[in-house]
Amino acid sequence: MPIGAVTSIMHRITGVVLALGIPCALYVLQLSLRDEEGYLRAVGLLSSLPSKALAAFFVWVFIYHCLAGVRHLLSDMDVGAHLNSARLSAWFVNGSAVAIALLCIGVFF
Repeated sequence: MPIGAVTSIMHRITGVVLALGIPCALYVLQLSLRDEEGYLRAVGLLSSLPSKALAAFFVWVFIYHCLAGVRHLLSDMDVGAHLNSARLSAWFVNGSAVAIALLCIGVFF
């Protein structure tokens, strides 16, 4: 598959993942805002290793989705719509998302 197609498909997948993650994020937010006990419980949930890994994953998903979305918006305005620049921007999105994911791993762990 061409890199542009992979980036486009991943943009759609990350959008679905973000939409599915909203209820979990809202639950933790609601829990933390309820009272002091709820806040401590939310902190306990978010301090575990699986939760940190999930948070780092969602940060990567959000960053990837934003970068790919900007790429798609620019290509809709005929900025970078030619084949060579479209390939270059797709590689940029994928590479930047990986670099940001590695930075997130350093922050969360």
